[in-house]
Amino acid sequence: MESIIKTMTWNAKAEQAQRTLDNRFWNSSIRMYDILTPCPGGSCNTIFHYWWMAHAVETLVDGWNRTGDSFFKQRLSMLHQGILTRNGGEWPNNLYDDMEWMAIGWLRAYEIDEDETYKQTAETLWEDIKTGWNEVMGGGIAWQKTQLDYKNTPANAPASILAARFYKAFGRKDDLEWAIKIYDWQKEMLVDPETGFVWDGLNRLGDGVIDKDWKFTYCQGVFIGAAVELYGITGDKGYLEDAKRTWHAAIKELAMNESGLMPAEGGGDAGLFKGIFVRYAGELAQALNDGREVAGILASNSSTLWSSISNPDEALFGKSWDEAPTEDVELSTQLSGVILLETAALLEKQGLL
Repeated sequence: MESIIKTMTWNAKAEQAQRTLDNRFWNSSIRMYDILTPCPGGSCNTIFHYWWMAHAVETLVDGWNRTGDSFFKQRLSMLHQGILTRNGGEWPNNLYDDMEWMAIGWLRAYEIDEDETYKQTAETLWEDIKTGWNEVMGGGIAWQKTQLDYKNTPANAPASILAARFYKAFGRKDDLEWAIKIYDWQKEMLVDPETGFVWDGLNRLGDGVIDKDWKFTYCQGVFIGAAVELYGITGDKGYLEDAKRTWHAAIKELAMNESGLMPAEGGGDAGLFKGIFVRYAGELAQALNDGREVAGILASNSSTLWSSISNPDEALFGKSWDEAPTEDVELSTQLSGVILLETAALLEKQGLL
């Protein structure tokens, strides 16, 4: 059995992770994922994790892109209905970053087979997101509608990614202008000019202070992602250099060992952070002339994660990628593991692994 596990392709491992996600978390009665497994009788679904479901959308898109299997298309259709119902029949909410994650996911879904429903969902969210920009702290999109003077990376770098992708999809000049404007503010205000490390936010307490002690993997990931998007559109190598600097700063500051193992940042929302980081690091690996260094670190994390699971037929992932989960597994941490393996499968297909 051990030799079979070692010889499995990343494609096969990603597929097993997707099947475990579906078998252990999908809840047909609400057309969404349970936020915990086990979740007897749906007892864990008292909280609606909108942004977790947004990353579930992207994870299904990963599987659909990798396989072309209609299973993923059907799940996306049901999930779209389930989220809309749970959110009261509309898509916007109070948190700008939540809406950005959701819009990115549905825009990606639209790009596979041009389902106009998904396009309209992403467009509706994008129009609402743009209302978050204001001139407090020199610009930037607010984190939430009830705190318009607090600006952070999770509300700005993904917005730049989203705007850039709208431009690539539909060619609207104003979307590219938004992408650049947001990126420029993000880089000026929340990226360390000495190292490229990305800070979380500023003015959270109304005092203009930058939260430099909040060091999260996903902040690095989304800035890398925005830089890679703009490099791909403009061909300006300055963006690629930005992405590379932040990648190296992230590994130096956050990696747990010489192999580049990403840290255990906790459960709940933090369980998703590493997954976001590796998604955009994977895009950097593909954008580089030689992305094998980046791909190698992602492969090392993937190998560590896969080696940690206690049962390859039911691939459940916990907070630490080098340890099997010893308690109930949250959807956030499970999604991060699936994203990592889907990224490895993509890099394998691209010949980088």
